[in-house]
Amino acid sequence: MTYQLIAPTAFGLEAVTARELTNLGFADVHTEDGRVFFTGDADGVARANLWLRTAARVQICLAKFRAVTFEELFQGVKAIPWGDWLPEDARFPVDGRSVKSTLFSISDCQAIAKKAVVEKLKLKYGRDFFEETGALYRLEVSLLRDVVTVTLDTTGAGLHKRGYRKIAGEAPLKETMAAALIDLTYWKPGRLLVDPMCGTGTIPIEAALIAENRAPGLTRTFVAEQWSDFAPAFARAREEAKDLIRPCGEITLFGGDIDAKAVDVAQTCARLAGVDSAVRFERRDMRSYTSAEKFGFLVTNPPYGERLGEAEEVAELYRALGKVYRGLDSWSCYVITAHPEFERLFGKRADKRRKLFNGRLPCQYYQYFGPKPPRAPRADTAEKEGDSK
Repeated sequence: MTYQLIAPTAFGLEAVTARELTNLGFADVHTEDGRVFFTGDADGVARANLWLRTAARVQICLAKFRAVTFEELFQGVKAIPWGDWLPEDARFPVDGRSVKSTLFSISDCQAIAKKAVVEKLKLKYGRDFFEETGALYRLEVSLLRDVVTVTLDTTGAGLHKRGYRKIAGEAPLKETMAAALIDLTYWKPGRLLVDPMCGTGTIPIEAALIAENRAPGLTRTFVAEQWSDFAPAFARAREEAKDLIRPCGEITLFGGDIDAKAVDVAQTCARLAGVDSAVRFERRDMRSYTSAEKFGFLVTNPPYGERLGEAEEVAELYRALGKVYRGLDSWSCYVITAHPEFERLFGKRADKRRKLFNGRLPCQYYQYFGPKPPRAPRADTAEKEGDSK
């Protein structure tokens, strides 16, 4: 059976998630604000959950209809064949959202949708009360400009919860955003990537997962694995994902931080993610960073200076970061921050900027492009040159 699927994502990352889905082989991929639509079967649901790096979750779209009254909402939800989706003992909490819609009371919309589901299940199972003691089927009723979208969540805890971050550092960057920041660079596996203010290591670890072709969801579970119709698909997807891992050779991914505790956490997270042999962390002050390597990538999420009393300290940090980058001949540099004066403090206008949201905080992703490395000679050309000598 083919389903209409939705991958919610952070605003500004819709095109990144859509590209991921296309590369994973999904069809009918198109975007709306904060959501990417695509189609797939049960195997597709499992694959999307295991492999998506930048999306928040994977939902099955059960219905889409217009409603400006509670009666229209009730009848629209009730029209869904709930008996085909929910077993008799299902737990089915209903979440709600409403944006620019006539029905703006989220709690009322949730209650009416829940009642509609129950009324439909009564017809299926011939009973008046449901204890909800079985597997979880989390529903969402989302209203946007009076259009209702009813979805069933297949993920559970958000996709940013990869399973390796048992200990969180202060204000960590979400794993999904870290993966997106990497995707928006020209970095490729095998090339040098450094985060000199790595905190608990999210950016280098996500780069290592990409480099080793590790499915980011391989070390966690998903709510749809509890559903009898989907459990075999997840088992197949996991076995396939394990077979596709390709361990790195030479280490080209590095993280540094002045906080020794953060570095310890980063090393633990890398081990839990299975990439501790692909990435190296060290306690180091960013201001001292130098490298003789060429064509590297500096990707970082520095402090933003949001807290009282941090403004001058962060300003000095950005000046120092600019000085470090000017000493890295041929490197590219990518920095996400909410600081409005970053370019002035850094000392250089970005080649490109992109508006992103780190959580709910509007940020800019400043992108400085270094030169492209020279192309390696083709094997057949090298052989001809060798023959002519």
